[in-house]
Amino acid sequence: MTHAHHLNPPQLLELMDSKRYGAEFQPIVTTAGEEIIAYEGLSRFYTVGGEAIRPDLVYASLHDNPLSLFQVEYEQKKLQLAYAPNNTDIFVNLDQDSYSASGMLDGNNPFVKLFKSYHKANVIVELIENSELSDAVMSLSMIDNLAKNKINTAIDDLFNPQSMLSTSVVQMVDYIKLDKYVIEKRHSKNFMPLVNAMITYAHETGKKVILEGVETEQDLQFAKQIGADLVQGFLYKKWFKNVT
Repeated sequence: MTHAHHLNPPQLLELMDSKRYGAEFQPIVTTAGEEIIAYEGLSRFYTVGGEAIRPDLVYASLHDNPLSLFQVEYEQKKLQLAYAPNNTDIFVNLDQDSYSASGMLDGNNPFVKLFKSYHKANVIVELIENSELSDAVMSLSMIDNLAKNKINTAIDDLFNPQSMLSTSVVQMVDYIKLDKYVIEKRHSKNFMPLVNAMITYAHETGKKVILEGVETEQDLQFAKQIGADLVQGFLYKKWFKNVT
């Protein structure tokens, strides 16, 4: 496992050149009947020796070079869609910087074209809420373009302490994914009214709520109690091993 905050340029170039990429799929399950209705495709990367490299380290390193970021993200999305389970919706993360790096912000955007070409089921694009205003502005532009092209969207990691809440972004998405931090803070009398208000808002406006980080039966009961529609986490086994 790599422990630095970034990969150095030779490591990054070698990884991109050899394309030691993988995909993993986590089930998204209904709270009511515990049925799998979708999977989230996750990026995976490996060293020459087959050890996992943390995806956040790879992407942090790539942010210094937008075209390389676009290239790796695009290859990852192709891999995730190619190996996605049949007949269930697939959630995929898409970084605003990856989306904008191609310079095409309309229906010709390579990611939009890729998602529209996927016919096995619906693709739901997850936007990561970041801490910079410029990201929120780009998110709005990206969601708007995805919506025009009839692609559903979700906001990821809502209520993560390090993310910024854009009320405009929340209004535009179809799914709201609550960060696992919500489970950690379930007993907070100051925090939970805010979470409950967001869930009420989501349901009143036709959005679905997904609680992440569900690892135990108690977590599942909590998800039911707060009215989450769907859950995701280690309580449910991954669909299959890494694809490399």
